Amino acid sequence: HVFYPVINPAVIVCIRRDNEILLARSPHFRPVIYSILAGFVEAGETLEHAVAREVAEEVGIRINTLRYRCSQPWPFPHSLMVGFSASYAGGTIQIDPTEIAEAGWYPYDSLPSLPAAGSISRILIDQVVQEISWEKKS
Repeated sequence: HVFYPVINPAVIVCIRRDNEILLARSPHFRPVIYSILAGFVEAGETLEHAVAREVAEEVGIRINTLRYRCSQPWPFPHSLMVGFSASYAGGTIQIDPTEIAEAGWYPYDSLPSLPAAGSISRILIDQVVQEISWEKKS
């Protein structure tokens, strides 16, 4: 018998609104750490749909211009985190308190405490910050 490992895909997204980035804090995070939104892909769901659903469920906004960025094995056994960036398309932040303790838009050059370097969340945030910085110089 040949056995292949089960891989549970999860998505994570860095959302940009002009020169701001949407950051949130999970009730499970240390109080000073802010990150971007993430969640597991449901059966029969595309990665793109999972990103839009998770964003709508967790903070109640709409996104567009979804772009694949990178992936990284996730600490949970047999998981793969697939990273994206997206643009804000509308709506007002309305958090799901079971998922999110607080969320808000932060200027790219004045971000709160972020996840450790090398984590997919930090990689995605750093990529978007770099893009905004480059645009500001142009």
